[in-house]
Amino acid sequence: MAFDLERVRSIVERVASSSGLEVLETELRGGGKSRMLRIVIDKPAGVTHEDCANVSREVGTILEVEDAMPGGSYLLEVSSPGLDRKLVRPADYERFIGSLVKLTTREPVNGNQHFEGRLQSFQDGWLTLDLNLGKKKKKNAPELPELKLQFGNVEKANLVPEI
Repeated sequence: MAFDLERVRSIVERVASSSGLEVLETELRGGGKSRMLRIVIDKPAGVTHEDCANVSREVGTILEVEDAMPGGSYLLEVSSPGLDRKLVRPADYERFIGSLVKLTTREPVNGNQHFEGRLQSFQDGWLTLDLNLGKKKKKNAPELPELKLQFGNVEKANLVPEI
């Protein structure tokens, strides 16, 4: 029997939704005896260690019973997205309006592909960054405008932890 990632994702989604959790990522890394099934979960109030342990236990049991991980041993990792979480879906951008983000674009914008700023808005497939609030301002540095980017031009985006 071949490995079916969609089947595994379905199992993970079922377990997570029954606990009020959202699955952000399910991926199989490695091969042979060093396979790792990595699951990233989230919820509005934040993920607890107990949430991760419960999902790990339930998913592991179902995968075993349904023989959904053929081919021998694997490591199961369940975690939260972390402080520097990826922003992938439009809902991520909507949720984190007001947060500091760092992103890379597919195509250059104003001659640059790397930006850091505060996410001001996300509407109709466009996000607006206030670049003045990104890095600490240097003395006599020119004011940078807000930057509007198409969601489709974002290659990679992460929150920047503010501690």
